Amino acid sequence: MENEPDLKQILQAAYDHKLSPDEAMAQISAGLVLPVGQVACLDLSRKTRCGIPEVILAEGKETAHLRSIVESYVTKAGRCIISRLDPERAVSLMEWARTRDISSSWSDEGRVLVLATGDGPQKTGGVVGIITAGTSDIRVAEEARIIAEEMGCCVRRAYDVGVAGIHRLFPVIRDMADCHAFVVAAGREGTLPSVVAGLVDRPVIGVPVSTGYGYMGGGQAALASMLQSCSVLTVVNIDAGFVAGASAAMIANLVVKS
Repeated sequence: MENEPDLKQILQAAYDHKLSPDEAMAQISAGLVLPVGQVACLDLSRKTRCGIPEVILAEGKETAHLRSIVESYVTKAGRCIISRLDPERAVSLMEWARTRDISSSWSDEGRVLVLATGDGPQKTGGVVGIITAGTSDIRVAEEARIIAEEMGCCVRRAYDVGVAGIHRLFPVIRDMADCHAFVVAAGREGTLPSVVAGLVDRPVIGVPVSTGYGYMGGGQAALASMLQSCSVLTVVNIDAGFVAGASAAMIANLVVKS
């Protein structure tokens, strides 16, 4: 679990006159952000505030900057998720983590690394189903899976069950009947999310994947197809596995709370 400030306890202490307003404000402010030199200002209260953990995007960051951000965050928060990470830098970070007795979990398919000093996320009871049209879509689906699990959900997966062999889908829908929300990833023509949304009575989040070639390739045709779906379908951006996984987990967690 992340070592985030318990805002409710601080406010209660101020209400009970155990803290002055200035002391309460100082404690809250100290726990909200983590400056890292001149390159980053990390959000330590995101999970408490929004229910979604802070995720560090490795893509586009210089190696020295990335390392200082990751080391600072996991030391302070106790848990750090790094997305879109290349294997070489993942190995370097895991080697550093071993020297600090920090556990690591690396997904080569999802390109996500999780570093932690304590136990894993507390289970919420939320259940998310993740489905892909093809094997090429697994990299995006795995990013969504890791985020949903980091938000306490149980994830059920079924990969390579697209419309080119639609008969593969029906046993999957039956086996995932207890899911509270679905993430469906598809490239090329992006049909599968619309089909799933027409078969289930739960929210479906479509993720267009940057597969396909030629005219409207790279996920553009899939995105356009999902946006024009006649089924009720929520659509995220191309390859946005993190957004899809977090959205599905938020839905699932709200369901179990109600």
